Amino acid sequence: MFAHDTEALEAIRDGVRSLCSHYDAAYWRGVDERKAFPEEFVAALTEAGWLAAMIPEEYGGSGLGLNEASVILEEVNRCGGNSGTVHGQMYNMFTLLRHGSEEQKQHFLPKIAAGELRLQSMGVTEPTTGTDTTKIKTTAVRQGDKYVINGQKVWISRIQHSDLMILLARTTPLDQVQRKSEGMSIFLVDLHAAIGNGLTVQPIANMVNHETNELFFDNLEIPADSLIGEEGKGFRYILDGLNAERTLIAAECIGDGRWFIEKASDYARSREVFGRPIGQNQGVQFPIAQAHIEIEAADLMRWRACHEYDNGLPAGASANMAKYLAAEASWKAANVCLQTHGGFGFASEYDVERKFRETRLYQVAPISTNLILSYVAEHLLELPRSF
Repeated sequence: MFAHDTEALEAIRDGVRSLCSHYDAAYWRGVDERKAFPEEFVAALTEAGWLAAMIPEEYGGSGLGLNEASVILEEVNRCGGNSGTVHGQMYNMFTLLRHGSEEQKQHFLPKIAAGELRLQSMGVTEPTTGTDTTKIKTTAVRQGDKYVINGQKVWISRIQHSDLMILLARTTPLDQVQRKSEGMSIFLVDLHAAIGNGLTVQPIANMVNHETNELFFDNLEIPADSLIGEEGKGFRYILDGLNAERTLIAAECIGDGRWFIEKASDYARSREVFGRPIGQNQGVQFPIAQAHIEIEAADLMRWRACHEYDNGLPAGASANMAKYLAAEASWKAANVCLQTHGGFGFASEYDVERKFRETRLYQVAPISTNLILSYVAEHLLELPRSF
């Protein structure tokens, strides 16, 4: 239904699997136990060019589409890794690529493609507004050849391992715009220049080894040419990139789901109780089979979202539904895998509990399943807006 070059995608899968084979379960287990960042893995993925897949060739990338990018992240998770450590590099650059000036693109994209710069962070969410983005309170005030930033952000990931950050701030007060989605602007912030000079970073300890932070802006000054695109149009620019983000997250969930299903199936075939493999019991095999079916169904919606995005078609509905279906399916697969392993599922050496925690995140972020249901109800089913 959605044409793609199967041979080319298989070549990508093989390449990513080959790289991931050097970073086995023990590697990821160790990173998780130390609450560390997988520096070696990220460096290898960058050097191999996988994170520059969607950067056009003229800027040093591979010029591939969302189809191919989604396969890269899927395979990292399917191999037992955590794409959450690298996915920001893929979808954050969309804002720069689609809305930045030619001068900005020429300056930054080749360095991002080469791994000289990392654009891993996006500052949108705030403590008091959550997903009600139009109510953000962080402001950017133009003063001559600079903008002065004040405010606060929360759940901003990978700051410690990024050189640049996409930042959304209000440049026109909410009460002075005709539509609440107007008056917000996007900036590209040099984190090395900002931290300690108006930007304070406070790490947030959490249940997943997911490096995330609270940010405090106190008269942070950034050059006026940090503005991406037109002032006041930032909300629209952000939405453009979110469709890619949600589709890529769906692919990660599919990778997780397939890891869980393979892990559960392997264990169910080999584990014997009462003189027979537990996988012979329908009470064990049926939940695994159901999880497999739901992952395969979510995968179809992933391909639809990729097809629409890569062909310049409206992809919002498909991207949201792909993310919803994949997150639900991976969480169900995680529960099935843990249950199949019984007590051993809680043992760190089996890696199930680590992946269990990692995939649970996608019920909440980057957009909660409830918000997706609200979107579908309002925009596809024309039901009254619920909030």
